[in-house]
Amino acid sequence: MKRYAATLSLLFIIGAVYWSFYAIMPHTYTKVNAPENTFSTERAMIQVRAISQKPHSVGSAAHEEVREYLLSELRKMGLETQVQEGYTSGNWGNVSKARNILTRIKGSGNGQALMLLSHYDSSPHSSFGASDDASGVATILEGIRAFLSGNNVPENDIIILFSDAEELGLNGARLFVKQHPWAKDVKLVLNFEARGSGGPGFMLVETNGGNSALIREFTKARPEYPVSNSFMYSIYKMLPNDTDLTIFREDADTDGFNFAFIDDHFDYHTALDTEQRLDRNTLEHQGSYLMPLLHYFSNADISNLKSNEDYVFFNAPFSILVSYPFSWITAMNVLAAVLFLLLLIFGIAKKKIRVREMLLGILPFVITLLISGLIGYYSWPLLLKIYPEYRDILHGFTYNGYYYIAAFTALSLAVCFFTYHKFSHLRPVNLFVFPLFFWIILCILLGIYLEGASFFVIPVYAALIAMAILVFFEKPGLLLMAVITLPAIWIFTPFIQMFPVGLGLKMMVASTLFTVLLFGLLIPVFGFYRQQDKLALFTGVVSLVLLITAHTESGFTEDRPKPDSLLYVLDADTGKAEWATYDKVPGVWNSAYLGQDKKVPSPGEEATITSKYNTGFSYTSTAPVKEVPAPVAEILSDTLIGTDRQVEVCIMPQRHVTRLDVFTSLRNIVSCKVNGFALPEKYLQNPKRENRLFSHFISDNDYTEISLRFPKGETPELILYEASNDLLDNPLFTVPARPEDHIPMPFVLNDAVVVKKTVTFDRP
Repeated sequence: MKRYAATLSLLFIIGAVYWSFYAIMPHTYTKVNAPENTFSTERAMIQVRAISQKPHSVGSAAHEEVREYLLSELRKMGLETQVQEGYTSGNWGNVSKARNILTRIKGSGNGQALMLLSHYDSSPHSSFGASDDASGVATILEGIRAFLSGNNVPENDIIILFSDAEELGLNGARLFVKQHPWAKDVKLVLNFEARGSGGPGFMLVETNGGNSALIREFTKARPEYPVSNSFMYSIYKMLPNDTDLTIFREDADTDGFNFAFIDDHFDYHTALDTEQRLDRNTLEHQGSYLMPLLHYFSNADISNLKSNEDYVFFNAPFSILVSYPFSWITAMNVLAAVLFLLLLIFGIAKKKIRVREMLLGILPFVITLLISGLIGYYSWPLLLKIYPEYRDILHGFTYNGYYYIAAFTALSLAVCFFTYHKFSHLRPVNLFVFPLFFWIILCILLGIYLEGASFFVIPVYAALIAMAILVFFEKPGLLLMAVITLPAIWIFTPFIQMFPVGLGLKMMVASTLFTVLLFGLLIPVFGFYRQQDKLALFTGVVSLVLLITAHTESGFTEDRPKPDSLLYVLDADTGKAEWATYDKVPGVWNSAYLGQDKKVPSPGEEATITSKYNTGFSYTSTAPVKEVPAPVAEILSDTLIGTDRQVEVCIMPQRHVTRLDVFTSLRNIVSCKVNGFALPEKYLQNPKRENRLFSHFISDNDYTEISLRFPKGETPELILYEASNDLLDNPLFTVPARPEDHIPMPFVLNDAVVVKKTVTFDRP
């Protein structure tokens, strides 16, 4: 056995890495013939298929069709439905008429309610919305159908909200929270979302206070595959990404849980978000959250889930969610430091740890950390140099992104094995001292500045056991040492993939650094390997093979289409027109219109029309002037009110349009109403708004009535950009369909006919 100890330990570590990914989610899904009172993924997929037949963004005909379909599906279950309608906007300044779908299952209790929440609109304008968020809607529809078929009578009311205009700024959720009488009854929200088309569903807590009560109750519900940790919870609170649930937390102080998946991020908000690309096992995972939580929270006391105490928590093997109070953090870190110091002193006394060797052992860890950090940091800029077309994938995760993650992880491992091979004359215990010391310092710092990540100390305790074995025993069993590293592998390996998948390949540095930090905890095993040089060569070759594979997959095909863009912009003030694109590397399709004389817009012109990532036009070129009707602006009133001036103007479309962006020269704005809805003061006072006033995502070809109040010393000017997403269908143009290996670029105004017009006001 000893002869094969190194091989067996390596195989165990490889198996543990595989298990850390495999065991966190289902790998089979329930079929259509599952019992009626259970969740069936195949039955839910029928709903996904029906909802995602066409892109169904706010204002489209397909959006109305989806709404009517959902209302009919709820009525089939014997539920009374209602549609809440009204103008609203979020903090993004996107105004729309939201139409929320609502129903309520009465409970036997006092009227407090559990809410099931998902949005039914898709992203403008080409996304089919199968994952985002037909998957969430279908999960709730199938879950409620199964719940009702079991003749369950809940104690708490159950409110189902299929919100509208989430993609425009969480507008439907805000409309419900601000204006619907049921909002005051909601005590807990379960929200189902997506940011990709596969992978495990992550649970994220939304609360204004501590999370301890929510985590305790979530654990009692016993979901089969809980995937979550307080590190993600802490990071999520720091990021600007919001969901509908955020509105409930911010505006109604209502707590809840988000359940969202992020793998295959390249499908997010694109024409690839189809039913065929949605992972069935992922949908099964969403259902495995809903059903136990629905049964539990529909009968639990949800009247007060508030807490002042936060819990550290993480998912452990065998579907266990481990949690403990933040108040334990300092004691656990101090205990780890004390145990480390005692082992260090004892090891030096026993001459197992030699000071000179221990100090030399600092070098390989620092070298690998620096080299791998630099590899990760410069990997994405280097890839953009080699493959400039990647810049047109705006979410920053390429179709071959998983190959890049694996390649740079393998390269980091090669650096680690090669470097430590050069220090193989040092005893493993001496090589291990500094990485363990580094981890303890890191845990102490995290306990101060990022408390949610404090469960990182759990693998450190396992590492302390390994250090004790190295100090007390001459020849520890490598397989035993490999087993001791299991907490580190289970907890840290998923992070190597998670950060660049969720946040884009620009976060590759997180993968390479986590690889080195994890390697440091595996030194009690790897430090005994005699053939580290061969492992360095092997992982280096693996990295090269993966990079070559990524290169072969770097081109665009029907399965991996290139995002591109084309707009026609007519300036009604000057009578001139331009073709415009956001593409950094235009393809044959739009280059036919941009021509050889395309130019880079002047500063200030490139980001006129708003987009999610502030993406501006990359190129423009002269276009023929077409007879596209400009909007009509009618000034309704212009009056002085004290020291302020108030003007009212109505913008009326003269063609079928989907969007109106309004910019203004005003420096100070007291208030602004759009179709009777007041834009939030927080938004108007935000300096990042710059000269943008708002965007109106238009339904029913409606007018836009603006009531603008500002100091009377200023003279306003409104710059309008009115758009229709019909460039490929408009009879005035002959733009052909895209090639099969191209799709509309997401997150920007695309395939649009845009008319610019300036509205001025005389001094009163």
